[in-house]
Formats: sequence, structure tokens, C-alpha cells
Amino acid sequence: MSGVDSKTSEDRPVILVDGSAYLYRAFHAMPPLNNSQGQPTGAIYGVVNMLRRLVADYQPQSMGVVFDASGKTFRDDIYTEYKANRERMPDDMRSQIKPLYNLVEKMGFPLLIVEGVEADDVIGTLSVQATAQGLKTIISTGDKDMAQLVNDHVTLVNTMTNTVMDPDGVVEKFGVEPAKIIDYLALVGDTSDNIPGVPGCGPKTAVKWLNQFTNLDGVIAHADEIKGKIGEKLRNAVEHLPMSYDLASIRLNLELDQTIDDLRIKEPEIEALAALYQELEFKTWSKELADGSSPLLTRGSQRAAAQPQIQQKPESPSTDQSQYEIITSMTALDAWIEKLQSADLFAFDTETTSLNYMQAQLVGLSFAVATGKAAYVPLAHDYDGAPAQLDRDAVLERLRSLLEGEARNLVGQHIKYDINVLANYGINLANVAHDTMLESYVLDSTATRHDMDSLAKKYLNTGTVKFEDIAGKGKKQLTFNQIDVTKAAHYAAEDADITLQLHAALWPQLSSEPALKSLYEEIELPVMHVLSRIERTGVQIDDGMLARQGESIAKTIEAVKASAFEDAGKEFNLGSPKQIGEIFFEEKQYPVIRKTPKGQPSTAEDVLEQLALDYPLPRLILQHRGLTKLMSTYIEKLPQQINPGTQRVHTSYNQAVASTGRLSSTDPNLQNIPVRTEEGRRIREAFTAAKGYRLLAADYSQIELRIMAHLSEDAGLTKAFEKGLDVHVATAAEVFGVPVDAVESDQRRSAKAINFGLIYGMSAFGLAKQLGIARGEAQTYIDLYFERYPGVKRYMDETRALAKQRGYVETVFGRRLYLPDINARNAQMRNYAERTAINAPMQGTAADIIKRAMIAVDQWLTAESIDARIIMQVHDELVLEVKAGQLEATGEHVRGLMVDAADLKVPLEVDVGIGDSWEEAH
Repeated sequence: MSGVDSKTSEDRPVILVDGSAYLYRAFHAMPPLNNSQGQPTGAIYGVVNMLRRLVADYQPQSMGVVFDASGKTFRDDIYTEYKANRERMPDDMRSQIKPLYNLVEKMGFPLLIVEGVEADDVIGTLSVQATAQGLKTIISTGDKDMAQLVNDHVTLVNTMTNTVMDPDGVVEKFGVEPAKIIDYLALVGDTSDNIPGVPGCGPKTAVKWLNQFTNLDGVIAHADEIKGKIGEKLRNAVEHLPMSYDLASIRLNLELDQTIDDLRIKEPEIEALAALYQELEFKTWSKELADGSSPLLTRGSQRAAAQPQIQQKPESPSTDQSQYEIITSMTALDAWIEKLQSADLFAFDTETTSLNYMQAQLVGLSFAVATGKAAYVPLAHDYDGAPAQLDRDAVLERLRSLLEGEARNLVGQHIKYDINVLANYGINLANVAHDTMLESYVLDSTATRHDMDSLAKKYLNTGTVKFEDIAGKGKKQLTFNQIDVTKAAHYAAEDADITLQLHAALWPQLSSEPALKSLYEEIELPVMHVLSRIERTGVQIDDGMLARQGESIAKTIEAVKASAFEDAGKEFNLGSPKQIGEIFFEEKQYPVIRKTPKGQPSTAEDVLEQLALDYPLPRLILQHRGLTKLMSTYIEKLPQQINPGTQRVHTSYNQAVASTGRLSSTDPNLQNIPVRTEEGRRIREAFTAAKGYRLLAADYSQIELRIMAHLSEDAGLTKAFEKGLDVHVATAAEVFGVPVDAVESDQRRSAKAINFGLIYGMSAFGLAKQLGIARGEAQTYIDLYFERYPGVKRYMDETRALAKQRGYVETVFGRRLYLPDINARNAQMRNYAERTAINAPMQGTAADIIKRAMIAVDQWLTAESIDARIIMQVHDELVLEVKAGQLEATGEHVRGLMVDAADLKVPLEVDVGIGDSWEEAH
């Protein structure tokens, strides 16, 4: 694992929750939920769900949920117009407050409501108390005013938007450090709280003034120096700015009945909580309480096996790390090598200078043979005063037989990275028994993120040292070679120690499920080695061709922009939703398709796509967005990613990200190269073959539809594939009741939309939108489809029912996808889970098949010493670089291996193309 990896948990934090802010946001963001008695529950659901997520994500030691008290506060005495423009709280929100308070207390969280002050002030005071005790504090809020509380110990987390703000984040968002946030707020004012600022002073002006004059007092002192109308407005506002500063200042010294020491979380009152859940009709949460899988129970002894039955260590004191060792002599290294050779299993990790495996330099190695028994070998720490270290090449040579051997007793976490790094030094890391990242991913891809720190939190109930703790943050962050050896040793040895503990926790659970164990051992572990070889091989990019394409696209972008300005009747920022909204809905009076949570007309991409059916300007904006993204993501960036040593681009394939088993790729992302536009397809022309070679692209044809035929056993769909018919033509013939040879192009297009749309859970509304027809007509098409293919309808109904019963669906090869929202009361969440239940077995099976194909092709190329190598895997396609002269034979053999990768009830079909570029090979 690279020394620049970021770890997610240290000591369990104190969490202070701005309950009032979340209540308002949840009320406006959630759909209008009610129980069967008509009682509104949406805001309650939103806030409680957020609290559950905080517990699951951070496992806090203490937590206070703070609400505003009713009635006036001291700020009303300072300024009678304070919050005067706020609307009266809606009755449907007000009625949810007391039940929410009751729930919070029954969940075991301290509830704080202090008369005469606001929740912000209570939170501010408590955060100061926590900082004084050296406690890490998380303030969970969506209120920007809280940024003034951020420091090295205090972080803001907006759970509803998944954003985190530390001191650097405050500067990035606001342009000033936390200490100047009050000055900033006083200048710009706050319309929601009715705090008067300087009229016309926006964020940029405020930041400029504060950077120039240090603080608000400095701005006031130099007000006469600021010219123009804004200077005049500032001088007119000087009189009330101190008051605005006072209003925006969060109080930090309240005398509270409850202090930070009183915020320990209690065990939930199970019976009372269950009764409240039942009354409010939160059925999924009621079931969790009943079977012991609620995240609220992870603190106590009542934790039971959840679905899936993932075991988790009870909370315990941190690992005894007194036996961590720093290896500085060959004698000590040899003694450790003996331990590693004789161990049933040992954990291994690398520490490096970069996450880029092709550029990473090895700084040290760590091992663990038992809990608490770990060691670190520093190799290349080069800061001033660094101690003497063993020679890197000599150490690697001494370890070569162990690492390259067939003992299969090495365990790693995301070991593919370490394989790639060691390959830079001529070491072929073959001695791999297990990868804890893949064990967790196969066990349950949706349970958590699969980085070490998330896994340690979930399965070991322990925190780990963060890289930032030893290296610092931001621009001043050290690379691993610059870190003190003693600190580095603790961090690195812990990595190995935790990895071995994770395997001990995960392997018994995984090996108890034969299908999952087989998937892990026969697909995920072998394909990991294949992916490593693909990554290190890389792909050749013609940067000169990209430059020429860039010149052409730049001209097109300018032409599109000019056309947009002409249609709008003025120049505007094509990337500004606000300006687009003003032109669309105020000036041109376009119909409002959907509104944002704040009530503004939406200009989201799907809205633009719908408007583009009738108006030219949305089409131009969409075209502009696509072209500019193409420029920034590929045309400009790909040449920068060419490795200077290999002169090729090396992506990273992510094996444990997509929940369905699909691979994704980053730096660059090869999965998202657009192919529907001419400009997008031309990007693939720049992916070229090395001299003397050509590219071979082998792509599964309609694989997910074939998997649907296999799973549903529908006679009509199966027959179409068995006869080798164009399945979209065959579907059109069935749905529209015409002979196959009489199907028209529009009918085939409609049938294709139905075929692919239904396996992705498309509704009649979605189909109507895609085909540009009435919803009723689209529903007629869907009804006809199911009438002609009843097996598909039966499969979909049975799959939904089984998913609701078991909580997961499976692929043909036994991969599971858990669906925690399949029985959710929220219709949107439940419907999404149901659509996923239909599609996941097909996507997941396709992912399993392409992985099996990759393993088979790689083994054949190696065994037969074929002068060819896999250079990319994208969607359902393998791309190989093949020696000229061997293309035809290689293509046929690859086709055969891919067809044989699965034995389905319908034949698999693979299209093979050859060319000098990736695009030409299609």
C-alpha cells in the first residue's frame, strides 16, 4: 500500500449534530411521507436516517444532537429584524418535531435544547470543550456559518451531501481561513438570517478585501481607500458592520447543563424504539431491530448476524503494538524471513512515494505474522538526519525466493498495487494467497467501501493511523521517504497487522459460502494477476493525432457557443445553471420540467435532453458540455498521462468498486470514452498499435440480452438467439405483429429500446421519453412485449419477490448483490432497488463472463508464447495488441475462448475486428 494512501479513522470522534439544520433540509428534500394515520414522517425519516449513517460511518464515542429552542434568542435583542424574513414553520414540519425528539432519545443520543441561544452556539461551546481535551470532533451540519468553528481538531461533515470540510476545505470553498469566516459573513451578509452586510459585496469582493486588509476592522479602517460604487456602499454600511459581525459570531462560552463529558452514547431503548418505529411505520428499521442488524446495535452486546451474516469483532482495546519492530540489519531481516517462510500465513505491504504504480519508488516493506507481531524495513527514507538503512536491492534479492515462490502464504490488501510496484524492481510477486480487499468485496460488495480503514472499522471495530497524522495535509504534505522512520514504522507495521486480522475475520465467513468462495478463488484472485499485466503493458497513444483533433474540436466549440449566443440573443456563461435558467424560464418561457429542492426550475442534463426535443438552445448547450468535457478529460489530459519510460498510457483497473462485479478504470477512465458522437469515436483513433503490431478488438454481442434469455428461459427469446436472428428485428416482429422481413427501421429502433430498457427497469414514461411517443403508446409496447415474451415477465416478477425475501440477488456464478432498500417504505428507494434486482444478475453475470474470458485468454497467450498481449478491457470487450501475421489465428482462438467462458442456454457471440487503431478495429 502506498504511503500516500489516506486512512479514514483514528480515535473514535465526538459528533455534534445540528439537528435543526437537518430538520429543515430533510423536510424540503424528502418526499411528503405519511404513515397510514396521515401523520407526516418524511422529515423524521430523513434526520433519523442521517443519524444512523453517522453512527455507521464514524462509530462515535460521544454524540450530541442539538436543536434550536422555540422563542427568541439574544440575537433578536441585538437586531429586531434578525430572521424576520423567514417564513413560519409549516404545520407538517412542526408536527414532526416532538416525535423526532423522542426518537433521538430512545436511540441513545443525548438531546440538547437550550433556551435563549441557537443550536450553533451550543455546538460551538461544546466543540471548544472537546478541543481543550484534545478530542477529534465532527460537526454534522449543512450550515455554512459553522465553518468558523473548523480547526485541526474540528471538521464539518454534511451527511446529506457527503461533503467534508477541514481547514484547507474552508479555504477552498470560501477563499479565507476559518478564523476569518465571521468577517466574511459580516461583509456578504446572510439573507436567510437577515443579517445585513455590504450591499453588492459578494464572496469574491469580501475575500479580496480580507486578503488585502486582514480582517473586518482593517476593511472598515481602509473604507475610504476603496473606490467606485462598492466603496460608497461599504462606507454607508460601516455603521452596522460590527452588529453584523456580532450576529454572525457563534458563542463559544455558554454555561451549559450538559458538557462534552455528558455526551456519551447510551444503548438504545430497544422496546421503546421498536414501538416508535412501528407507530411511524418504518418497517425496515423495525426489522433491523428485531434481527439485530441495526447500526445502532454495533456498540452493544445485542449485535446479531445481519444480512449478509457478517461477523464483527466486539469493541476492544486497540492492538498491542509493543512488538512492532524496525529492521535495520540483515541478521534481523534473515530472522524475519525464517518466520515468514514457516508461517501458515503472513501479511505483506509496501510503502512508496506515489499512488501511480509506474512512478512509485519503494520506501519500505512491512510484514506481520500474528496480531501485534509486525515489522517494518525502512529502505529509502532520505530526510536530513535519517538513520542508516538496509540497501533496497540487497533486501529485495534476499526476499526474492519468498515473494516469487509458490508457498501461497502471503496476504495483502489491494495487493495488485504491490505487485505492480515490485515489478518496477524486477520482482514477480507470485506468492499471493489472499487479498482482504477482494475477500470483503466478494462477501458483500455493498456493505462498505473496501479500503483497509473502512474494513478495519466495520469488521474489527478498530481505528487506524491516518497518513495525514504522520505526513501532514495539503501542499505541505510529506511523501513517505520524508517521514521520520519511527512514525513510518508504526504506520506501516499497523497496515500489515490489520491486514492479517482482517483476513482472519473475513475468510471464515467467505469460505462458509461455497459459491462465493469459488468466485473469489477461481475468478477474482486470478483476474487480479491478469489485470496487473494489462496495467503494466499499457496502451500506445498518438498524442499528435489528439492535438489535431483538439484544434478541430476547439473550432467546433466556438461555433456551438456562437450559435447558442445567437439563439439566446446575448452572450452568457454556458456552464452557469443560474444564467441558463434565467434565459430558459424567464426570457424564453420554456416549460418547467422539474424543480430543484430549493424550488428553482432545474437545468439538469436529463431536463436539457427533454427540452432539446423541442428547442435548439438546450441541444447546443448539451453539445457544448459534451465537447468541452471531451477536451478536458481526453484530448488535453491523455498526452499528459503518457509514461516517459514506456511511452504508453497505464490505467488502473478497479476491481472492488462497482457493486455488480464490473471493472472500472481510472487515470484514465477508459470506460467512459463517448462513442455516440463522431468526435468521441475519433478519440479511439488515437489508441494505436506499436510498430509491427495491430489491434484486435473482441466484443461480446448483446451479452446481457443473452443472459436474460438464459435466466428467464423464455421460449421466444431463446429461439431468436438459437436461430441467430437479429434479436431486435425478432422482437419488433413479435411486438408489432409483422413478418421478420417486413420490420421497418423505426420498428427495430423501438424494439431495441424495449429490449435494453426493460432489463434496466425502464418504465413506460422512460420508454415514451426515449422514443418520443405518448406514454400510453409506450405502455402498449411494453404490454405487447410481455405478452410475446411471458418468460421475461415471469422472471422479473419472481426475481423481485425473491429479492424482497432474501435481500439479495445472484449471478449465474453465485455473485451476490445485497439490496438493503428492497423493502424500503420510501417508494423511490424501493423502486430503484427493484430495478437493480432485475438488472444486477445480468450485469454481474456479464462481468463474471468477461473476467473468465480474460483469465482464459491470458493463460493461452502465456502457455503458447503467442506474440500478443491484452492491453485493455472495456465494458464487454477485450483489446489485444497482436504481432502482424498472427492476427487471424489469434482472433479465432480468442473468439473461441470467449464463447466458451460460460455455458448458457443460448450461444454467446463475439465480434472480432482488426485495425491499426482501436476505432478501426471496430
